[in-house]
Amino acid sequence: MTARLIDGKAIALALRNDIKAAVTSLREQGRRAPGLAVVLVGADPASQIYVRHKHQACEAAGMHSVVHMLPADSSEADVMQVVHQLNNDPAIDGILVQLPVPKQIRGKAVIDAIAVEKDVDGFNPENFGLLAQRTPRLRPCTPYGVIKMLEHEKIDVSGLDAVVIGQSNIVGRPMALELLMKGATVTICHSQTKDLPGHVKRADLVVAGIGKPEYVRGEWIKPGAIVIDVGLNRLETGKIVGDVEFAAAAAKASWITPVPGGVGPMTIAMLMQNTLEAYQHRESKA
Repeated sequence: MTARLIDGKAIALALRNDIKAAVTSLREQGRRAPGLAVVLVGADPASQIYVRHKHQACEAAGMHSVVHMLPADSSEADVMQVVHQLNNDPAIDGILVQLPVPKQIRGKAVIDAIAVEKDVDGFNPENFGLLAQRTPRLRPCTPYGVIKMLEHEKIDVSGLDAVVIGQSNIVGRPMALELLMKGATVTICHSQTKDLPGHVKRADLVVAGIGKPEYVRGEWIKPGAIVIDVGLNRLETGKIVGDVEFAAAAAKASWITPVPGGVGPMTIAMLMQNTLEAYQHRESKA
């Protein structure tokens, strides 16, 4: 068996084109464009690249996009002041604080300070709680992107045994909640899990998001399983790989996401989708 690839790059491009068309329509009606603000504290190279990509994606869609760059020695109060200003800015519909932040700043405190209606990362406790209650509003971008990929390929996960590897608030936990809403039977595996290979071997759907290069062995994959690889790891050789041993897993799976070009492009596309949805929600209440 050779797995079919889920082309996240192509799916994300289609979504971004749809968003661009929606924004163009708003502008043609004389209405303002949705606005996204990104706050970057420090000069972490990877974070700078992520922020630049987000800014470019918004500009390409015709959205209003601003980036607030703060020095690495900024205090938590400095960051909070920027967040509060953006909370009250009528031109801004979505606020994102790029993680990680320097150690003197409590990341959770800053995220919690973002107005819930502008929390386009979906990390605010209220938005997280709405997802847990099966009434989602703004949803964490990466798991939401995975769901959009599955929907695009018309993959029905209802009734499937799904194993999510990783329990982070960014991927693992919201991914499990998303799959539960889709009717899957979900197991979350993590660093304390006994017999991870055994869990994976019985899974109809595997979502790996642990940040360990090729940790999930291809031999663990159940024949015909769906494999979603959220990992993005750079080896010493410079090669980019996921959390799953791709070639061996692809030989057994029915569907698999490549790395790069799989889940990664979906995250930015869903950030833009969330910004548009936040705009629409605010405008409907105006």
